[in-house]
Amino acid sequence: MIYLQLCWVFIKIGILGFGGGYAMLSMIQFEIVEHHAWMTASDFADIVAISQMTPGPVSINLATYTGYTIGGIAGSLLSTFSLVLPSLLLLFIVLKFLLKNKENFIIKTTLSTMKPIIAGLILSAAILMMNKENFGDVGFGKNNISIIICAITFAGVYFLKINPMWLILASGVAGWLIY
Repeated sequence: MIYLQLCWVFIKIGILGFGGGYAMLSMIQFEIVEHHAWMTASDFADIVAISQMTPGPVSINLATYTGYTIGGIAGSLLSTFSLVLPSLLLLFIVLKFLLKNKENFIIKTTLSTMKPIIAGLILSAAILMMNKENFGDVGFGKNNISIIICAITFAGVYFLKINPMWLILASGVAGWLIY
């Protein structure tokens, strides 16, 4: 029964999750933490952090980890495959259609309309991750320092065009020294 639940949850997320791994985070969190209670919010925050550091999309790493936690290796493989299957099927169908109609006005308009929707889904995931499990009770001062580090990093990438890898490294060192 658990394998059917894993399969259904991740097929559903795979069908409804547009915009990549970060856009899917809010749906994955709802299903895994709130609806099925397969892990706590704290565990989810931890695995999101680990998923960001490991190679591959965050959503696939989350599906793999959740499947392994719930159903072992078979659950891991099933969850990962279930998440990817809708995208693969849709990719083949849409690619064939788009290659035939790539200059169509309606198709161009639809694709450009989806961009702000995807940005909203990513923002939703960011807001959902702003909880005590991620920020803890470290006090007002240290959260302000985190916000300042984030703002400096954003300014470095967006305005000064600094390589994000250097800023990630510098932010990590700053966080390590502060906390």
